[in-house]
Amino acid sequence: MKNIVVTPMTFEPVYSQEAEIVERKGIGHPDTICDYLAEELSRSLCRLYIDSFGSIMHHNVDKALLVGGRARAEFGGGEVLEPIEIYLVGRATLEDSINIQELVNKTASDWIKKNIKNLDFEKHVRVYAKIKPGSKDLVDLYKRSQGQVPLANDTSFGVGFAPLNPLERAVLEAERILNSQSFKEEHPEVGEDIKVMGVRISNKVRLTVALAFVSKYIKDLNEYYEKKSTIEQKLTTYLSDLVGQIVEININTADSKHGEVYITVTGTSAEQGDDGQVGRGNRVNGLITPYRPMSLEAAAGKNPVSHIGKIYNTIANKIAKRVIKEIEEVEECYCYIVSQIGKPINEPQVLDIKVRSKKSLEKIQEPAQKIAMEELELMPSVWQGFLKGEFLVA
Repeated sequence: MKNIVVTPMTFEPVYSQEAEIVERKGIGHPDTICDYLAEELSRSLCRLYIDSFGSIMHHNVDKALLVGGRARAEFGGGEVLEPIEIYLVGRATLEDSINIQELVNKTASDWIKKNIKNLDFEKHVRVYAKIKPGSKDLVDLYKRSQGQVPLANDTSFGVGFAPLNPLERAVLEAERILNSQSFKEEHPEVGEDIKVMGVRISNKVRLTVALAFVSKYIKDLNEYYEKKSTIEQKLTTYLSDLVGQIVEININTADSKHGEVYITVTGTSAEQGDDGQVGRGNRVNGLITPYRPMSLEAAAGKNPVSHIGKIYNTIANKIAKRVIKEIEEVEECYCYIVSQIGKPINEPQVLDIKVRSKKSLEKIQEPAQKIAMEELELMPSVWQGFLKGEFLVA
């Protein structure tokens, strides 16, 4: 069955170990900004190719660098002194009709205006397109895929797991709630640059949150500490209810009572404090999980038609989730898929589904293989989901 194997987990579950670490970089973190801009550029190119040529052409725009600017934040205001510079880099099919710098500017402008509310694109950001044609061999390989099952552009692997454990859920939801529209309406002082580090020792869970406060919404140091305390309390209540145990929340632990606190003009450390790069942050499930299987591939910006680093990581997570949902006996699932360059993407060298279950493997093997087969058969059309934004890349 297309090299699908189902194997038992022979190691103890993460949640039973004495310690665990999980991280998430929020949507306004410089690394995550790079991920999303690379992905949005790929989607823009896909739509342009379909409109102009009837199909998606060869491209991989999965490199980006954010060079932080300079800013002066102060209670009640502040200003950006030097703009943030963003370089979007990659390979693409560029016909004379395509103005790549114009496309890059519009893509970045639309995303930043929608997602980083206090960052003025015209004033605070400069974007540069460094996009060149791809190598002849990879372009030719891509062309051979047209009209048939796409051929893998690389020999690479993807991994996924399910379900999320309590610490993983807490870390993911902490950033999501802080960056939700409803929370921002209550607390406009909360910027989008939010990093959450979760640590569990035995049954004690602590989240350390780096939160870029927006200075214009805070009049002085006392108000800063009042607002921070209120947010800590709200987040503690929300997450403790979510995971069914007390979660300790610490926000901006480097703050000083003497006035050195984490305030920004724009809500992101990209204005001065930090730089960013594609692939240094969240995996396709939105988390950084050193206690779980992870791929170093940067999914963002990769071609959604044949790039294994994007497709296999996404599908591995999808298979793992389906196995957990559809096979009652399975408590935990890991999925590993590896390709071979030049071979059809839905014919991996191996697709290994690892399961933890009290039931015998024989009862699980057939339904797990069936799920994997279904996802492999759907794989040639998975690009449509990426184009619609149905899959996470960070």
